[in-house]
Amino acid sequence: MDSIIEVQRQNHEEIERFERALYTILSRPQHAHQTRLKNEHKAAQVLDRVSSRIANLNNLYQDQDVRKAEMESLSAPNRQNDLSEFYSRLGKIQEHHNKYPDAGADGFELELAAFLHEVAPEDMDEGYVEEDSIAMLFSGEEAYGKYLDLYTNHTTYNNLKKIDKRLGYLQYLDVLILAQSGPVHRELSKDTRLTKDYELYIRSLHTYLMSFIHRTQPLVDVDSRQRAVEADFDKKWEAGEIEGWLETNQRSAQVNGNGSSEGIWCSACQKMYSKQTVYDAHLTSKKHIKATTKQAASSPPPANPNGPPSTSTPLSEPSTSNMNKHFIAARLTHLTTALLADLVPILNDTKSNVERRFSLTAREREQELLEQLQPPPPSSNNKDGDAGAEEEEEEERIYNPLKLPLGWDGKPIPYWLYKLHGLGVEYRCEICSDHVYMGRKNFDRHFQESRHAFGMRALGLPNTKHFHEITRIEDALSLAEKLKQEGRHEIFEQETMEELEDEEGNVYNRKTYEDLKKQGLI
Repeated sequence: MDSIIEVQRQNHEEIERFERALYTILSRPQHAHQTRLKNEHKAAQVLDRVSSRIANLNNLYQDQDVRKAEMESLSAPNRQNDLSEFYSRLGKIQEHHNKYPDAGADGFELELAAFLHEVAPEDMDEGYVEEDSIAMLFSGEEAYGKYLDLYTNHTTYNNLKKIDKRLGYLQYLDVLILAQSGPVHRELSKDTRLTKDYELYIRSLHTYLMSFIHRTQPLVDVDSRQRAVEADFDKKWEAGEIEGWLETNQRSAQVNGNGSSEGIWCSACQKMYSKQTVYDAHLTSKKHIKATTKQAASSPPPANPNGPPSTSTPLSEPSTSNMNKHFIAARLTHLTTALLADLVPILNDTKSNVERRFSLTAREREQELLEQLQPPPPSSNNKDGDAGAEEEEEEERIYNPLKLPLGWDGKPIPYWLYKLHGLGVEYRCEICSDHVYMGRKNFDRHFQESRHAFGMRALGLPNTKHFHEITRIEDALSLAEKLKQEGRHEIFEQETMEELEDEEGNVYNRKTYEDLKKQGLI
């Protein structure tokens, strides 16, 4: 048996090393959702081990008898020079190492190395696939904890008894999102919420949400939050402040306790029968006989609502008993509402993802599933968080030393095509503010573009075919003056001349239109 002092020292050492490992895990870059979730799960496991060591230390410090015996055996006050205990323990240690000479690291070292283990890029061969145990915790619909998978709960909701309207999946998500402003499923009638099926449904929903939070937020103490919400609910329930549950229960209790309803009451079966013949027929049934036997062995029967109220039993007891009948369903509804209020952002993301998937074709959905099944590419472990992004940008940069134009695929066009179209020849246009056009095709096209037309309007000239191939301002002005001298004024009137259209859709200038109208041809 190891010394209690040595065990305490070892626990202190392990706690300190676990704290260092926790700092290392949380200080890693967490750019991706998967990386963040893995680090949080590892941190939660480390915290669990620290808590267990602290609890063990507390028990050791509380055990004063063992500590006192250990100190007496080591101090040896009556025999100051007696080292027999020391040599006895030294002999046991040597015997252990002689028996197991090849013993490597102990269990703690292996456990700590598993938390800090990261595969270096040079150790990854072509077929290496890192084992991802966290991904096994989520379904395909949850997408590594990004979305909720509520299809099973949606089906159960639509199968509830006495439900007014069956909802689609998107409408069901909208109902859960409304839990941030009030109790969940307040749209259901009281008769539906008081059924056993609703209790099973709300229990299943609460269990799934708790499991989802544990898997996606391992560092969040959701259990403590739920205990606080549960304590708040108990106070409100005792004070009668829970709406939608107490009123129905109290009314039912008054009916059963004050004798205001008609019929025959069976205290053993806890059921009301409308006719005497039906009541007499059920007395011989196995259910009634079994209920009578159980009632006789347990406690006196409840008061008969058709008879006078008993003076020995107060009227509040049936009411409290009937209220507790739906206590579990009401409490689970209250707890589920608190969980849904914290998950509203994820619910909105889930709704957006469902709407997006509804717009995809079957082939696109299959392709998306195949991409999710493929392992992510290995990322290098850089000290600087932005180093990985910079390397990706460098890989995306295109090698283009000749400054060739880019094609439709975003890559430089071939050099022979560059020479074929004469894209290396420069054409300068003074009218376009000395803009340079590369290649004959771009130069010919620019005469009909807005840049050249704006330059011509600035000179007070029309952009017609007469000025094609004219790029100098001086040449354009001299050509316009020459055209004026030759009587070619129509090229100047073309920009400002008004055009009219007849009933048949023919277009004429104003002078021609007026001449034809005078002649009666229009």
